Amino acid sequence: MSLLPKNAVVIGAGVAGIATAVRLAVQGFTVTVFEKNAYAGGKLSHFTLGDYSFDAGPSLFTQPENIEALFTLAGEPIEDYFSYQSQEVACQYFFDDDTNITAYTNTEKFVEELVNKHGEEAGMVGKYLQKASSMYQYLGEPFLTNSLHKTSTLTKIPWSNALKTTTASHITSSMFAYNSKFFKNPKTVQLFNRYATYNGSNPYKAPAMLTMIAHLEHTQGTYYPRGGMISITQALVKLAEKKGVQFVYNAPVQSIIANGGKVQGVVVNNENIFADVVVSNMDVYFTYQNLLNQPTNAAKVLKQERSSSALIFYWGIKREFAELGLHNIFFTRNYEAEFEHIFSKKQLYPDPTVYVNITSKCEPGVQAPAGCENWFVMINAPATNTTSWQQLIPAAREHILQKISNRLGVSVADYIEEEEVLTPQGIEAVTSSYMGSLYGTSSNSVLSAFLRHPNFSKEFQNLYFVGGSVHPGGGIPLCLQSAGIVGNLIAKQYASS
Repeated sequence: MSLLPKNAVVIGAGVAGIATAVRLAVQGFTVTVFEKNAYAGGKLSHFTLGDYSFDAGPSLFTQPENIEALFTLAGEPIEDYFSYQSQEVACQYFFDDDTNITAYTNTEKFVEELVNKHGEEAGMVGKYLQKASSMYQYLGEPFLTNSLHKTSTLTKIPWSNALKTTTASHITSSMFAYNSKFFKNPKTVQLFNRYATYNGSNPYKAPAMLTMIAHLEHTQGTYYPRGGMISITQALVKLAEKKGVQFVYNAPVQSIIANGGKVQGVVVNNENIFADVVVSNMDVYFTYQNLLNQPTNAAKVLKQERSSSALIFYWGIKREFAELGLHNIFFTRNYEAEFEHIFSKKQLYPDPTVYVNITSKCEPGVQAPAGCENWFVMINAPATNTTSWQQLIPAAREHILQKISNRLGVSVADYIEEEEVLTPQGIEAVTSSYMGSLYGTSSNSVLSAFLRHPNFSKEFQNLYFVGGSVHPGGGIPLCLQSAGIVGNLIAKQYASS
């Protein structure tokens, strides 16, 4: 089967794949997206249990400008597709000593909260957040929006400002060590250590450079997309279709056609689909192992430590809890031991940190029945394919319920009327994320960012990679930035050809 010139195939309809498809369509490509599932979104999907609605994966929405930029590029009014609202509170934090912190998105209010409840010095908290903001602006953003594997990226960094902002400790110290120097209260340190989990890493090993992540919530703010996180997927698919992108569901790609150092298309349903450009939104490990039949290159990917995975319970709760918000964290008593279990022992920790997301807080009576709540309950888990997850679920469920119930003073189990569970094994099965790794590789070393797989193939011409398993990493903002990098690389290639 032969296609017209400037045809592109995108493998996988995850958020990065959809965004890449839009960018290529705007460039004039005829784009076809092949998706193995019956729906788009990858991890950013949705399902219902009875009268309760649940976002299956990502639950935090930051940097809406990434989505806005895509609609601007496509020349479409975003308000016809998508809307969102800013949040006054980024997260409610509950500690083991019955204290709690309301993490306001307003910097002054957040600083005041830490001063009043944790005894922190306002000047030190303000300095910390300012450094995080400056690092992101001068160093993080240029690296996250450009290919790390092109020397031209170095010319886009404002080196004078970057060097003024960044110190040796950002590179040589762990997040934990760096945070411990800024904050007096161990609970504040624990709160800011949590940002390592935003890319599936260990704050006791990850470099202090990752402290810039705090900037996203406490300087830029957090948001809620109306209709839940699935509305992001729905809006991007609608935009892509408006631009002529064709989505083919229930159509797993069997292999990538490569010949003479150049990709020529893909095989789907035993049929050759030829294309000028192939973009894989599939986990880069599986791309090499299954689609290119290159086990050696696949093995190279696994030399980097996998990020953490997750064990998720979806609960329909037949009552409301006024003390909870959209995002909630119930901290473990021993954070370091928890990460030791996840990354070194490859085990669940018996006293896990529990994250609870409740979208019905923003849309009561829509995401859950009136007077009820939809709980997305997650604990960090090791990425592994050797664990019998089904055997671990009962104990993990009990530990989670005990922690939350003790803190809220009520037996939460008595109010669960709907339940579904997703294990790391299930994450791999549904999203093709190797071993259920949520972010591909971890950032537990100084060089980890530079070791992430590039967005292009050094071996095959016209083959590109997007999504959480390649540069710049996992999470909605980075996946959208990944799509921007690939779009620019392809545009540059065809401009010079």
